[in-house]
Amino acid sequence: MQKQIKSALISVFYKDNLENIVKTLGEQGVTIYSTGGTQKFIEELGVKCVAVEDLTAYPSILGGRVKTLHPKVFGGILARRENPQDLEQLKQYEIPEIDLVIVDLYPFEETVKSTTEEQAIIEKIDIGGVSLIRAAGKNYKDVVIVASKDQYADLEKALVDGKGATSLEQRRHFAAKAFEVCAHYDVAIAGYFLQNTEKEYFQLSVPQGQVCRYGENPHQKGVFYGDLTAIFDKLHGKELSYNNLVDVDAAVQLIAEFTETTFAVIKHTNVCGIASRPTLSAAWEAALAGDKESAFGGVLACNKVVDAATAQSINEIFFEILIAPGFEPAALEILQAKKNRILLLQKKAVKPAQMFKNVLDGVLVQDNDEGSFQTWNDTGAQPATAAQRTDLEFANIVCKHLKSNAIALVKDQQLVGKGCGQTSRIDALRHAIEKAHQFEFSLQGAVMASDAFFPFDDCVRIAKEEGITAIIQPGGSIRDNDSINYAKENGMVMVISGMRHFRH
Repeated sequence: MQKQIKSALISVFYKDNLENIVKTLGEQGVTIYSTGGTQKFIEELGVKCVAVEDLTAYPSILGGRVKTLHPKVFGGILARRENPQDLEQLKQYEIPEIDLVIVDLYPFEETVKSTTEEQAIIEKIDIGGVSLIRAAGKNYKDVVIVASKDQYADLEKALVDGKGATSLEQRRHFAAKAFEVCAHYDVAIAGYFLQNTEKEYFQLSVPQGQVCRYGENPHQKGVFYGDLTAIFDKLHGKELSYNNLVDVDAAVQLIAEFTETTFAVIKHTNVCGIASRPTLSAAWEAALAGDKESAFGGVLACNKVVDAATAQSINEIFFEILIAPGFEPAALEILQAKKNRILLLQKKAVKPAQMFKNVLDGVLVQDNDEGSFQTWNDTGAQPATAAQRTDLEFANIVCKHLKSNAIALVKDQQLVGKGCGQTSRIDALRHAIEKAHQFEFSLQGAVMASDAFFPFDDCVRIAKEEGITAIIQPGGSIRDNDSINYAKENGMVMVISGMRHFRH
């Protein structure tokens, strides 16, 4: 059902890329109504324009808060062209039909980001624009609605190809996009007002969807919603895949926990190697030594600028992604030798306040797992030495970033063994010990972290047999004393952290 555009209402905040559309409408003989700055912009292009104030016989009032909210505007948009009574009322009240509405919304989100002044933020809550979008979208059978400058190119093509006429399919497409713009806008406003208020609805609207090559597997579709360019500069390599993004998130969350020079290797969101050392090159060598096998095809992350010596060493293995806060020019030259290798320069920390997971046709929401321990309660044979405490804190952070059930074995700020994603805690420990033995680490003097309490003293006994001297765990079992007493009787350090770190 083709509809010829004979009249248009244009009222926009941003005029970018609007020039060609205005000129095309003028050439097609379309009557244009407009307001304020938009009217001036149109007239400066040499295109005739009717002021909305002349249509309504009312000036813009209340400091610009009320401009288009008038029956002569909304009647012309909402009138059903196939309804004789609607058309009769348009004639009776001298209301012109409006076939095209181009409007964008006040920059509310941008204002929230740029200021904390509440009045300035409140003034950027659009009223007339949202009302125009909803009215035109509701009457999409007769009216074209364009609600964002992102749609200007589509509108211009439609106007040129259709010589000023649009199809029902095109009008419905524009309406769908317009309602999406409105929905995102309302979620942003609600989010601002609900900052310190308990929410009754799960509301999240993230723009800029980026289609991935596929999802977790090739037969699944995948899309990322978010602005990667705000976090990273991609310096080299292919596009990030769905799985890449999941691993990159795990890597940046982990590396953010460390201030000392640290290098980490991530595989399938789990830490397979991590170490802190005085130099980045030494940290890389120690991280890689923790599990050379699993590092193949992994995601690497560090918290210092990558130098040429470190790059040369890294270049010897196959990896998918390297994330760093900077790269020396010589390091970049070395690392860019392989075409598909992804190099990400991280520009800012990623610290989400909440985590989301879809389950059972619904959404689980929880606070992010902040912190490492709530208390530091030495309950063993003696308090941890300074060196043991450093390793225990390191191990506890690593354990927090492993899938449950999780055990981390650490020696001299180097992960020497880990067990993760196991169905029992003792299996996690056995797996961690096996990994340590596989890469020829001695566990004499090592420390152990557990993401949750020990229901029995079996893990403590095994640890003692392997030469592990200090343990950190959250406590909370009805049989905590079994593990504590064994530690006391066998000269072991036992720290109760009071903070569990399940990761499912």
